[in-house]
Amino acid sequence: MTTYLYPQNLKATANLWLWSLRDFAIMSIALLLSILILAQTRIIVPLAVTLCFGFLSIRLEDTTILDFIRYAVKYFISTQQTYFWAERGK
Repeated sequence: MTTYLYPQNLKATANLWLWSLRDFAIMSIALLLSILILAQTRIIVPLAVTLCFGFLSIRLEDTTILDFIRYAVKYFISTQQTYFWAERGK
């Protein structure tokens, strides 16, 4: 059995600069399409969405702003919270 020291016995996700490899690939393709749309139709909305996604997907210490927003929406909006009311001791 071979054990590798870097990165975490080859089980860590692949990163490229500040993004995961998957996010970087999505941003690259979206940026290319956004620039083509901007050049042909002068519509800037796809470029703005791509840049916003790029900012939200910056990965620092294994989490992103987008992950934090997903966790917050899940906690506050989409999942039911359970509260237990305890009686006060006499």
